[in-house]
Amino acid sequence: MRLTFFDLDNTLLAGDSDYEWGRFLVDEDVVDQSTFARANDTFRAQYEAGVLDIHAYQRFVLQPLIQESATRMAALRERFVATRIAPIVARHAASVIDFHRQRGDLVAIITATNRFVTEPIAHLLAVEHLIATEPEIVDGAYTGAIAGTPSYREGKITRARSFLAALSIQPEHVTFYSDSHNDLPLMRWADRAVAVDPDERLAAAARETGWPVISLRGETMPTLA
Repeated sequence: MRLTFFDLDNTLLAGDSDYEWGRFLVDEDVVDQSTFARANDTFRAQYEAGVLDIHAYQRFVLQPLIQESATRMAALRERFVATRIAPIVARHAASVIDFHRQRGDLVAIITATNRFVTEPIAHLLAVEHLIATEPEIVDGAYTGAIAGTPSYREGKITRARSFLAALSIQPEHVTFYSDSHNDLPLMRWADRAVAVDPDERLAAAARETGWPVISLRGETMPTLA
C-alpha cells in the first residue's frame, strides 16, 4: 500500500486555518480584539521562525472553547469554514488528492492545527483520515492542554507512526506534501517529499535535496508522480 500525507495550512489551503480562526473570532467579537489579535500575530511569527511553543500556543487558541458554550462555538466554526476556509482551498488541492486516491493511495491530512478547527476542513476536502493536534478534554470540557503528542515538527513522525500502527499497515511508500520548514523532519522521514508553495527555508532544502517544488494555487495543474 502507498500512503500520501498532506499538510493542511498553506499547502491544501492558500492560507493558515489556525491564524484565520483567530482573526474570525476577533471579527465576531468572541475575544478581545487588541490583545487576542496581537498575540495571534506573535504566535504566527514564532511558527514562521520555527520557535513556536506549541503547548503555549494551544493554551492560547483553546481559551474560547473553555470560556464559551459548545453550541455557540460549533455554530461559529460552521460559519468559519463556509466563509473563511472554503474560499481559500488551493485551486488544485482536490485534484491532487483525487490523483493519489485514484491510484490507490491511502490519503491522510497531518497538521499541527488542533482537531476542533481542522476536522470540518478535512470533511470539506473529502479526506477521511485526519492527524491533528488533539485538545485535552476532561469530563466533557476543554482544559487548554494537549492530549498526547502534538503533530508538530518531530511530533508528526510520532503521530504518523501511531496512525500506521492503529491501522496495522506497513506502507511500501510514503509521500508527504508540505509548505513549511517546520515539516522538514517528516519530509526527511518520508520516501518522497514534495514542497508546495514553500517558505524560503523549505525551498532552499528542496533545492539541496532535489525534492520537487510545485504550486497548488496557479493556473496550471502541477505534474505529479
